[in-house]
Amino acid sequence: MFITETKIRIHYALTDQMGVVYYGHYAQFYEIGRTEAIRQIGYTYKEIEALGIIMPVVDIHSRFLRPAKYDDLITVKTILQEMPEHFKIVFHSEIFNQLGELLNTGVVTLFFVNAKTMKRCNIPEVFREKLSVYFVA
Repeated sequence: MFITETKIRIHYALTDQMGVVYYGHYAQFYEIGRTEAIRQIGYTYKEIEALGIIMPVVDIHSRFLRPAKYDDLITVKTILQEMPEHFKIVFHSEIFNQLGELLNTGVVTLFFVNAKTMKRCNIPEVFREKLSVYFVA
Protein backbone atom coordinates (compact mmCIF):
# COMPACT_ATOMS: atom_id res chain seq x y z
CA MET A 1 0.00 0.00 0.00
CA PHE A 2 1.19 3.50 -0.78
CA ILE A 3 -0.08 6.57 1.13
CA THR A 4 0.80 10.25 0.82
CA GLU A 5 -0.57 13.42 2.38
CA THR A 6 -0.83 16.84 0.75
CA LYS A 7 -1.92 20.01 2.54
CA ILE A 8 -4.06 22.67 0.84
CA ARG A 9 -5.21 25.98 2.34
CA ILE A 10 -8.78 26.82 1.34
CA HIS A 11 -8.80 30.28 -0.22
CA TYR A 12 -11.83 32.45 -0.82
CA ALA A 13 -12.20 31.63 -4.53
CA LEU A 14 -12.87 27.97 -3.65
CA THR A 15 -15.91 28.81 -1.52
CA ASP A 16 -19.51 29.78 -2.13
CA GLN A 17 -21.39 32.66 -0.53
CA MET A 18 -21.69 30.65 2.71
CA GLY A 19 -17.90 30.21 2.99
CA VAL A 20 -18.19 26.49 2.19
CA VAL A 21 -16.04 24.82 -0.46
CA TYR A 22 -18.02 24.30 -3.67
CA TYR A 23 -18.47 20.58 -4.30
CA GLY A 24 -16.93 20.72 -7.78
CA HIS A 25 -13.53 21.62 -6.34
CA TYR A 26 -13.10 18.23 -4.67
CA ALA A 27 -12.07 16.67 -8.01
CA GLN A 28 -9.23 19.23 -8.10
CA PHE A 29 -8.21 18.27 -4.57
CA TYR A 30 -8.04 14.62 -5.64
CA GLU A 31 -5.92 15.63 -8.64
CA ILE A 32 -3.52 17.68 -6.51
CA GLY A 33 -3.15 14.67 -4.19
CA ARG A 34 -2.55 12.30 -7.14
CA THR A 35 0.00 14.60 -8.72
CA GLU A 36 1.95 14.90 -5.49
CA ALA A 37 1.66 11.15 -4.83
CA ILE A 38 3.14 10.35 -8.23
CA ARG A 39 5.91 12.88 -7.55
CA GLN A 40 6.66 11.23 -4.20
CA ILE A 41 6.92 7.86 -5.95
CA GLY A 42 9.73 9.43 -7.96
CA TYR A 43 7.95 10.20 -11.20
CA THR A 44 5.81 13.02 -12.59
CA TYR A 45 2.82 13.25 -14.91
CA LYS A 46 5.10 15.19 -17.25
CA GLU A 47 7.57 12.29 -17.40
CA ILE A 48 4.76 9.80 -18.03
CA GLU A 49 3.43 12.00 -20.84
CA ALA A 50 6.96 12.18 -22.32
CA LEU A 51 6.69 8.39 -22.74
CA GLY A 52 3.63 8.98 -24.96
CA ILE A 53 1.20 7.93 -22.23
CA ILE A 54 -1.75 9.99 -20.98
CA MET A 55 -3.89 9.19 -17.96
CA PRO A 56 -7.52 10.23 -18.39
CA VAL A 57 -9.98 9.93 -15.52
CA VAL A 58 -12.58 7.30 -16.45
CA ASP A 59 -14.53 7.07 -13.19
CA ILE A 60 -14.91 9.22 -10.09
CA HIS A 61 -16.91 8.75 -6.91
CA SER A 62 -17.17 11.29 -4.11
CA ARG A 63 -18.82 11.18 -0.70
CA PHE A 64 -19.39 14.38 1.27
CA LEU A 65 -19.46 14.01 5.06
CA ARG A 66 -18.70 17.52 6.39
CA PRO A 67 -17.99 20.82 4.67
CA ALA A 68 -14.54 22.29 4.17
CA LYS A 69 -14.63 26.02 4.86
CA TYR A 70 -12.76 29.18 4.02
CA ASP A 71 -9.25 29.26 5.54
CA ASP A 72 -9.31 25.59 6.57
CA LEU A 73 -6.05 23.75 6.11
CA ILE A 74 -7.13 20.47 4.59
CA THR A 75 -5.08 17.33 4.22
CA VAL A 76 -5.64 15.20 1.13
CA LYS A 77 -4.61 11.64 1.92
CA THR A 78 -4.01 9.74 -1.33
CA ILE A 79 -3.90 5.97 -1.21
CA LEU A 80 -2.98 3.26 -3.71
CA GLN A 81 -4.44 0.19 -2.07
CA GLU A 82 -3.13 -2.22 -4.68
CA MET A 83 -0.46 -2.37 -7.33
CA PRO A 84 -1.88 -1.13 -10.65
CA GLU A 85 -2.29 -3.92 -13.18
CA HIS A 86 -2.49 -3.64 -16.93
CA PHE A 87 -4.16 -0.39 -18.05
CA LYS A 88 -5.85 0.87 -14.86
CA ILE A 89 -4.81 2.71 -11.70
CA VAL A 90 -7.19 3.48 -8.81
CA PHE A 91 -6.54 6.26 -6.31
CA HIS A 92 -8.49 6.50 -3.05
CA SER A 93 -8.68 9.89 -1.34
CA GLU A 94 -9.61 10.99 2.15
CA ILE A 95 -9.84 14.69 2.95
CA PHE A 96 -9.49 15.92 6.54
CA ASN A 97 -9.70 19.36 8.10
CA GLN A 98 -7.09 20.72 10.53
CA LEU A 99 -9.01 19.14 13.44
CA GLY A 100 -8.54 15.71 11.89
CA GLU A 101 -12.22 15.39 10.98
CA LEU A 102 -12.94 13.35 7.85
CA LEU A 103 -14.70 15.66 5.38
CA ASN A 104 -14.80 13.71 2.15
CA THR A 105 -13.82 10.42 0.54
CA GLY A 106 -13.25 9.77 -3.12
CA VAL A 107 -12.19 7.08 -5.54
CA VAL A 108 -10.75 8.02 -8.93
CA THR A 109 -9.93 5.52 -11.66
CA LEU A 110 -7.59 6.44 -14.50
CA PHE A 111 -6.51 4.47 -17.56
CA PHE A 112 -3.08 4.45 -19.14
CA VAL A 113 -3.66 5.46 -22.76
CA ASN A 114 -1.28 5.69 -25.72
CA ALA A 115 -1.41 9.38 -26.67
CA LYS A 116 -1.09 8.68 -30.41
CA THR A 117 -3.57 5.85 -30.80
CA MET A 118 -5.87 6.81 -27.91
CA LYS A 119 -6.00 3.10 -27.01
CA ARG A 120 -5.53 1.69 -23.54
CA CYS A 121 -2.06 0.40 -22.81
CA ASN A 122 -0.25 -1.20 -19.92
CA ILE A 123 1.28 0.77 -17.09
CA PRO A 124 4.71 2.03 -18.18
CA GLU A 125 7.35 -0.42 -16.94
CA VAL A 126 9.51 2.34 -15.41
CA PHE A 127 6.50 3.56 -13.39
CA ARG A 128 5.66 -0.02 -12.35
CA GLU A 129 9.22 -0.47 -11.09
CA LYS A 130 9.05 2.68 -8.95
CA LEU A 131 5.72 1.57 -7.47
CA SER A 132 6.76 -2.04 -6.86
CA VAL A 133 8.80 -1.16 -3.74
CA TYR A 134 5.54 -0.20 -1.99
CA PHE A 135 3.83 -3.47 -2.80
CA VAL A 136 6.40 -6.06 -1.75
CA ALA A 137 4.65 -9.20 -0.52
